[in-house]
Amino acid sequence: MSERNFHSYRPADGHGLAHDPLNALVAPRPIGWISTLSAAGIPNLAPYSFFNLFCYRPPIVGFSSGGEKDSLTNARETGVFVWNLVSRDLAEAMNASSASVPPEVNEFDMAGLDMLPGVDVLVPRVAASPVQFECRVTEILPLRTLAGPASSYTMVFGEVVRIHIDPAHIVDGVYRTTSPVPVARGGGIGDYFEIRPDTGFQMDRPR
Repeated sequence: MSERNFHSYRPADGHGLAHDPLNALVAPRPIGWISTLSAAGIPNLAPYSFFNLFCYRPPIVGFSSGGEKDSLTNARETGVFVWNLVSRDLAEAMNASSASVPPEVNEFDMAGLDMLPGVDVLVPRVAASPVQFECRVTEILPLRTLAGPASSYTMVFGEVVRIHIDPAHIVDGVYRTTSPVPVARGGGIGDYFEIRPDTGFQMDRPR
């Protein structure tokens, strides 16, 4: 067996690099652009880099909130949220919506975004987003450490009860993943990537 030299470390002891590489190692990550509505009826919009689709049938998505952020509070109180896909032309607005502002601030207005009403859940959608998932909360779980205590992160899972797709990205009955040029989160302080057709490839899956 050949020997290889790795930069190896225990996360609990520190990484020993100029910047924590963890976010860059699992990359690129889809952005959970989550819209919610407070119990008082105030819209909220925020991006989460710890987000993904976890189940096919029924479709279940989840995002992880570091601390008690407005999205977590609203999802807990109302039981619903919406995921909005971030396309390249919406990247700057998404970034603007990540600002830390008081709960009474409407990030849709702050980022200059129009809203569409939800159909099956009472949560606004990003009108310009090419894909939106209306979700009902199924579980809210504190993420625990090996030692047992809860970490500072909480996972919110939701079943997708309605999907909206801009038909401009459906060709011959097939949704084209790269058509809206989705944006994914990389590592570093502000690294993002565009998902484009020229970066894709196909493989035959084993039978």
